[in-house]
Amino acid sequence: MKIQAGVGTIDILGHLILWFILILITFGIGAFFFPYSFSKFILNRSRVIDEHGNPRQMVCHTDIFGNIGHVIIWIIISLITFGIGYAFYFYKVWNYSINNTTIE
Repeated sequence: MKIQAGVGTIDILGHLILWFILILITFGIGAFFFPYSFSKFILNRSRVIDEHGNPRQMVCHTDIFGNIGHVIIWIIISLITFGIGYAFYFYKVWNYSINNTTIE
């Protein structure tokens, strides 16, 4: 089996522009919601190809506001560590997103 991502350049550009504007409008708070959107953006555009060549769609079942408590804790950690904690937060969100992804 292998994983194939079908993420287009225009899709990426649109996603980045949208989140850049949201982060500016929210004075940086949106940056804590971006990793959820980013991971879901990639995972929902990915497929698992089985040994017979049959593609099966991956579906990430997270939402941006589903774990507001998780976001608040990591905001505090990031503030205390002067932003260093955000790098760890990004990885933890990916871990959470992959664990909440199914293959249909």
